[in-house]
Amino acid sequence: MNTNDTKARWNDYVQSEIDAVQPLLETAGYTLDDEQPHVMGERYVIRAVTTASGDKVVLLGTDSATGERVVIKVSADEEGKKELEHERRSKELLLKLHFAYDVFVTPRELFFRQFGKRLVAVYEYIEQEKQFVDRPTSEQFTYALCAFKAQEGAHATTHRHTKLIRNVFETRNASGYLAEYKQFKETIVTFDLQAEPLLEEVYALLLDKREIIDRYGSFLTHTDFVPHNFRIKDGVIYLLDYSSLRFGNKYEGWARFMNFMTLYNPELEQALTQYVADNRSSGEQCSLKLMRLYRLSEIVAFYVGTLEKASGSLKDLNTARVYFWLDVLRAVLDDTPLSDKVRERYIELRDSLRSEDEKKRQQGLH
Repeated sequence: MNTNDTKARWNDYVQSEIDAVQPLLETAGYTLDDEQPHVMGERYVIRAVTTASGDKVVLLGTDSATGERVVIKVSADEEGKKELEHERRSKELLLKLHFAYDVFVTPRELFFRQFGKRLVAVYEYIEQEKQFVDRPTSEQFTYALCAFKAQEGAHATTHRHTKLIRNVFETRNASGYLAEYKQFKETIVTFDLQAEPLLEEVYALLLDKREIIDRYGSFLTHTDFVPHNFRIKDGVIYLLDYSSLRFGNKYEGWARFMNFMTLYNPELEQALTQYVADNRSSGEQCSLKLMRLYRLSEIVAFYVGTLEKASGSLKDLNTARVYFWLDVLRAVLDDTPLSDKVRERYIELRDSLRSEDEKKRQQGLH
């Protein structure tokens, strides 16, 4: 299937869901916005690569009676509905875990109901004074550290803990990380054989240090902890995405966040690296590095997977993304900061290739 077909199928799917859910929402007292940034831009190719998670549409709207903004999640797909229900159970269980000393603040659930084959969930929209990346680096550091410490407060250390979480949260140990890394490596090498020596070097390190991965295991971690999945209002962090919570290595959430900041705020990335060096053991420093390598390989494999679904400017952009994140992978493996020239060259290319719809989607995400 070519790119135009993939995009057309996504647009048709979104419009059919909007047409089906709009009268249901109106009956429940909600009105959809005219523009829906979350379904625009590159969302169609992301969906094409991650179909295993199920189809769902995220929409914006308002409470017709109060005028307050809301976030609406809709799915008629079995896997998509399971994900929405899983998010709900995750929130409920997290609040009950006696060993979770600190929990995330959650946007209020306003509506959760099955309409025929569709599941509709409505949540309050969290307004924030400014985007996270527009805050001073010192503020970003403080909020990020607070969030990571909140996750570290939930540590499943006993059989009773494991029994409590096993029916809701996924768990991941060193064997699981290594098995998935091998899949990432195979995907990347099919695209660029020259990347194999670097990926083999990473695998050898992960294999050699697998005991360290498990030493800092069984912690609550958010596998997609980046600014579009949380918001800050009145000094409080609201977590928006509960589908990416699992119990695994303590530094997996750190790794995803710091890899993101390699691009968006390298000063913050270096500040967090220095914090771990100054305040945590050498084993924890190693654990963070291992998780960063694992997550970087994941994002490279993801963009390789998009190339057969994309064409034109988007294919050029995602190819550039593959090589940019391979450069970051090499820098982290070598314990060196990424070159400013590499970063700036990539940002310039990215901004020139992004579609106007994708730029709107990115604004909507933040």
